Parts: sequence; C-alpha cells; structure tokens
Amino acid sequence: MNGRNSKVSAAVLAGLFLLSLGTSTSIPAQAQHGQFAKNHPRRAEVMHRDNHLNNRVNRNRGNLGGHYGQLKHEDHSIQRQQQRDARANGGHITQGQKTQLNREENHMNRQIQRDHN
Repeated sequence: MNGRNSKVSAAVLAGLFLLSLGTSTSIPAQAQHGQFAKNHPRRAEVMHRDNHLNNRVNRNRGNLGGHYGQLKHEDHSIQRQQQRDARANGGHITQGQKTQLNREENHMNRQIQRDHN
C-alpha cells in the first residue's frame, strides 16, 4: 500500500509543479496591456471609449435621472459583447463589429447627455 500512496503523491507533486510553472511564467499585467493595444488597435479603441463612458456614468451618478443602473447594465453589455466578438475572432474584432460597438457607445453617450441636462 505504501508503494501506491507514493505513486499518487508523486503524481500530485508533479501536477502541482507543472501548475506552478504555468502561473510563474505569466506575463505581467502592464506587458499584456501593451501587447493588447499594439496587436488589437480596434479593440483597444473600443475599450478606451467604453472606459471613458463608464467614468462619465460614475461621475454623473446622481444626475442621471435615475438611469444609473440601466446605464451601468448597458456598459457591461457592451464590454461583454466586445469580449465575445474578440474571442470568436482570435483576439481581435472586425471593422463591422467595431462599427456596431461604436454605435452602441454613441447611443449610450447620447443617453448620458440627455439625462445629465
């Protein structure tokens, strides 16, 4: 029975070792972001606009006529759509997808302007 337990223990240790190799060789967050922006300019542009809109919603929280929750939901929806599109296309978005996402961001921008005034 000792031989079997030592084989299991060795297998567990080997698995943990391999797992630790995968996590210790990961690229730092700043390097990943730099690669992201360089390799996927359309995606970076869409996400920059989305982050800007998210900040506007947060800044104007009390002045949005009670639509804060709705706007946050729309913002998250745009983010999820961008991620789905990128996942479906090997990490980038097509020009048509960028156009659609920008259309949704423009609509959200107009909602913020209407509610803020």
